This record gives sequence, structure tokens and C-alpha cells, in this order.
Amino acid sequence: MTDAEALIHRLPKVELHLHLEGSVGPETLREMARRKGRLAAETEGWIAERTRQGFRYPQFADFLNAFKLVSLLLESPHDYALAAARLVESLSAEKVHYAEVTLSAGVVLWKRQPLDAVFEAAAEAAQEAGRRCGVRVKWIFDAIRQFGAEHAREVARYASRHRERGVVAFGIGGDEARGPARDFVEVYREAHEAGLRLTAHAGEAAGPESVRDAVELLGAERIGHGTSAARDPGTLRLLAERRVPVEVCLTSNLATGAIARVADHPLRRFLDASVPVVLSSDDPAMFATSMEREMMLAAETFGLSGPEILAIAGNAVSAAFASETERAAWHDDLQRAATQPGEPRRQNARLQETGTSRRARRKGY
Repeated sequence: MTDAEALIHRLPKVELHLHLEGSVGPETLREMARRKGRLAAETEGWIAERTRQGFRYPQFADFLNAFKLVSLLLESPHDYALAAARLVESLSAEKVHYAEVTLSAGVVLWKRQPLDAVFEAAAEAAQEAGRRCGVRVKWIFDAIRQFGAEHAREVARYASRHRERGVVAFGIGGDEARGPARDFVEVYREAHEAGLRLTAHAGEAAGPESVRDAVELLGAERIGHGTSAARDPGTLRLLAERRVPVEVCLTSNLATGAIARVADHPLRRFLDASVPVVLSSDDPAMFATSMEREMMLAAETFGLSGPEILAIAGNAVSAAFASETERAAWHDDLQRAATQPGEPRRQNARLQETGTSRRARRKGY
């Protein structure tokens, strides 16, 4: 193990761009299919195809098509609770002690599922698993931008309703061309006034103007992906001057064809332009990756130094929608882990090995 790998392995981590639905791994999909007594053959075929293709997707449409099976299997609050518990367990194994998990609330509404019940089940499962594993989870509700402003407004209202239960932010994802930022200016203003923090997927499948508009028109405090921003010096300056972090998801961008090689990602250009960079796994089960793997991949591909690795981890702490007190404590944890070899100290958390506890099995997730 190299020095960089050892450092990454022992760092306590914060993950900020992580979709619950995209975290559902093959074994959990099998379990869901068995419980339902249907889609078992389709699930096995899905897993075989993902394995054959190395969890890569020739076109973004192929990724969306693959995601349909996951969406079909997530059909009840119980399913979302199972997904949330398993996600927290996997985060613990990566030494992620805080995560902001995106729930595709817009998709839940589109499927005509009970969003309140779905979220309550997922939040309770994540909280219980978090107590066992030493992981704290907060939530971001995501709307589908091509469904329009009224759809996004409905998602934002649900997000506001559940702030006391741990929803900290509102964002939009989906087709940037069919849902330009200018369509959501009022929705974002209302979400901000309701006390929600603001994020946006931008610059993943559209040009740098999509990133600029997300920042200047919507007031987005973090940008998901943002790869096209590197094509425009003015957009890079905007992100650097306003200290707007870019949530970099290397394997995701490679798997969906946004970049041809990991080395093609503009991560180094972001760093050189003083744009705050954070690393995340996006849809880890869809891309066979993890938070730690993304950090290892970035370090190896771009020759990141120890101070650069620590700075990127620190950016995630600074960008978290948490209290100043919490962020200060996490920065201290990072510094201790960086200077003292071995396992970082977890405060107020009892780590247990990954797996579903007896209590969780009694509850059925």
C-alpha cells in the first residue's frame, strides 16, 4: 500500500454527492426480487449484463435504461428502508462518518408512491443503522428538471416539510437542455426562503453556461459534476471567487461517457484554478465504485500529493450543510488522522463490522 493509499484509507470521510437509489447493490436487488416473488429472472439478467459490461454504459441512455430495474424494485417504503440501511453499512466500511444522501423525490412522486412514507422509512432506517455504525446521514431532495417548475416546486415543498427530520437541501437533476436553470429561479428562491440549502447538477451533459446559470441564477451552493466548467476560464473564475465546490464523480463520468478516460477529467484544471473540489461516488452500485475508491483513483491518476488529498477531504467538510461546530470537529479529526498513523478516532460512535444487525433483521431491513 502506497503512502497515499494508506492516508486515504485512514481518513474519516464526508461524502456529499450520493444517490440512495444508485447505491442499491446486486445482493440487495436479489433480496428485493425474492421478497416480491417477481423480477427474479430480470434481476439476474441485469446483474449479468452489468458485470459483462464492467458497469459501463455505452451511452447515457443505456444508464437510464439500466436504472429502470432498480426503480421498479424500489416500490414500497420497506424497500427504501432496506436500501438506506445497506447504504449506511457500506459507508461505515469506507470510514465515511457523515453523508448527505440524495433521495430522488421527483422520481418517487412520478411513480405515484407516497413520498412522506418513503422518506420516513428511509430516514428511520438510516438513523438506526447510523447509530450502530457511527455514520450520520442528512438528506437532499432532488427534482427532475425536465418535468418543469411546478414539479420542482412540489419537491421543494416536501423537502421543507421534512427539514426537522434531516432534509438539509433541495436540488435538481436530469436533462439540462430540457430543463434550463432559468426555469427554476422562483423555485430556488422559495426553497432558500424556506431554509433549505441549494445544490444543482450542472455541466455534466451541457456546456459551461449551465454551470454559470446554476450559480448566478439559482444561487446553487454546490455543483454536481460540473465537468464542462473547465472549458471556460470565466466559469472557473466564478466558481473559484465564490468558493462554489464542484462535486467530482470520476467513475460516474467515465461510465456514462462524459469522459473517455479518467485522465481526461478536468480535476487538475479545477485544482489549478483554485476551484474547491470534493470527491464522491454518485451511484456507487451502478458504477461498481465507492468513496474510498474514488479518492484512490484520483490520487493515482492525477498524482495527488498528501496535502492535496487532505485538502480535498477538507473541502468536503467545509462544504457540508452541517453546523460550524460540527465542521470544526471534523476538520480536527482529519488533521489527527493525517498526522497519526492508524485508525482515526470516532467520537460518539461505536463501530461495528458491516452487516445487518439482529435488530435490523427483526425490523425487516
